[in-house]
Amino acid sequence: MATLKSVCVYCGSGHGINPAYEAAASEFGRSLADEGIELVYGGGSVGLMGTLALSTLTAGGKVTGVIPQFLKDREVMLNDVTELITTGDMHERKRTMFERADAFVALPGGIGTLEEVVEMMTWSQLGQHEKPILLANVNRFWDPLIDLFEHMRQEAFLRPGLDVAFVVVDRVTDIVPRLREAVARRETLKGGQTEGDDATIERL
Repeated sequence: MATLKSVCVYCGSGHGINPAYEAAASEFGRSLADEGIELVYGGGSVGLMGTLALSTLTAGGKVTGVIPQFLKDREVMLNDVTELITTGDMHERKRTMFERADAFVALPGGIGTLEEVVEMMTWSQLGQHEKPILLANVNRFWDPLIDLFEHMRQEAFLRPGLDVAFVVVDRVTDIVPRLREAVARRETLKGGQTEGDDATIERL
């Protein structure tokens, strides 16, 4: 039976204007530590990235930071992580984070956060992995992206066989339970059961 041992989290190197974003990052970090789940993230000490990592570490959790050499100064890497991996470029960074994680979570963030989570969706769409992907829709931050996906579906660019599978939750407390459910369901589907196309986006 597969278990959820590590989660890759994408989030902003800034805090955003709504205090709810930082509060969510802090709460999720504590949750990961309490559940004994390793945090894999971009290695920075600033913004939501720093809040998330420090919260996890302070609560006794394990944190692996992955950062390319050229970003060490720009994102002010966090030296106190459990393990810090320096990569040669962004491609190696993303591949390493992918390999280290059992699932992916996107907290609020900017272009980099968007690019990283959408890449994982693309890899999933192309059959390169079956790991769960979850949007933490804090203060409904991801609603415009979800609406865009629905627009793509209506315009027949997302269609059966090319669906994008992800989970959406509004509360931090629901993230770990939903990821565990997704991991368990993946194992069930491997056993021969099927799932309809209308289950592509799951919202709680």
